[in-house]
Amino acid sequence: MITIPGLGAFADDAGLVPLTACSDGIFRAGVNGVCAIAATGDRKVEFISFTDHALAYVKSAMDYPAYYPVHPVHIERPVKAVLMDLDGTSVRSESFWIWIIQLTVASLLENPKFELEESDLPFVSGHSVSEHLKYCTQKYCPHQTVEQARHFYFEHTHREMQAIMAGRGRKNAFVPTPGLKEFLYELKAMKIKIGLVTSGLYEKAWPEILSAFQTLDMGDPKDFYDAVITAGFPLRKGEPGTLGELSPKPHPWLYAETCRVGLGIEFSDRNSVIGIEDSGAGVCSIRLAGYPTIGIADGNIIESGTRALCESYCQNFAEILKVIKG
Repeated sequence: MITIPGLGAFADDAGLVPLTACSDGIFRAGVNGVCAIAATGDRKVEFISFTDHALAYVKSAMDYPAYYPVHPVHIERPVKAVLMDLDGTSVRSESFWIWIIQLTVASLLENPKFELEESDLPFVSGHSVSEHLKYCTQKYCPHQTVEQARHFYFEHTHREMQAIMAGRGRKNAFVPTPGLKEFLYELKAMKIKIGLVTSGLYEKAWPEILSAFQTLDMGDPKDFYDAVITAGFPLRKGEPGTLGELSPKPHPWLYAETCRVGLGIEFSDRNSVIGIEDSGAGVCSIRLAGYPTIGIADGNIIESGTRALCESYCQNFAEILKVIKG
């Protein structure tokens, strides 16, 4: 049994991994008031437990980790707002972006026949572009840099997104998750604010949700959502970029900004806000932002060992709606 203040008590088979020390060496179990240390199954986040509080250590493939407080949460009804992830939750698009990463590595290797392995999949989805590319360069082409990989990544992205917006791109790249339309309209009918949150850059994310809304005949997403937060614009030579590559999920900032700034909801009202995610990184992001989380199936929540961090785990939007209504 592992107890983490702010999260709860977890059975040995909950998916968390007990550790003797934090990976940065700062904290050790049984020393200086530390009761226990445990990591998520994918080792992306480590929780340091004290008697009456806990810290979360978010690791970084780009060398900028961070510590965050862990806040206790519970669902308070009526729910005031729902924060929804994009990739995998609102739109099924992961296979497309993994394909773009595969094209990127193929370009780096000058091998058009290159294919990613099954074991690569947990490391090329759910995090920032730079972290995905850092993993790939280290494994497949250590003589190349993340910056070189980013050049090819955005070259492929720009070309493919233009083709999709012109109606001639990869078919079924962005497919709305079943039940999305009915779920969103029901939230609107209940006068619940809706925020869309993604670690994806704007040039990736906007065509996705626009395509989904066109498919569902739902009009302009800008008119529908109460707030939309993406990871901003990529930093390229000769162009200004915006913050996003070093602060993506599982860091809390995207969800925190959507709710506090985009929707104007005070932190003191955080328990009346629910976040919906399909990835382990997203689940941690919502929880560290201080909001109760509902996991949705078909992502990597189970595999990442973050199921226990969710208030509920549902198979579809119809089940999620029941949880929201209570």
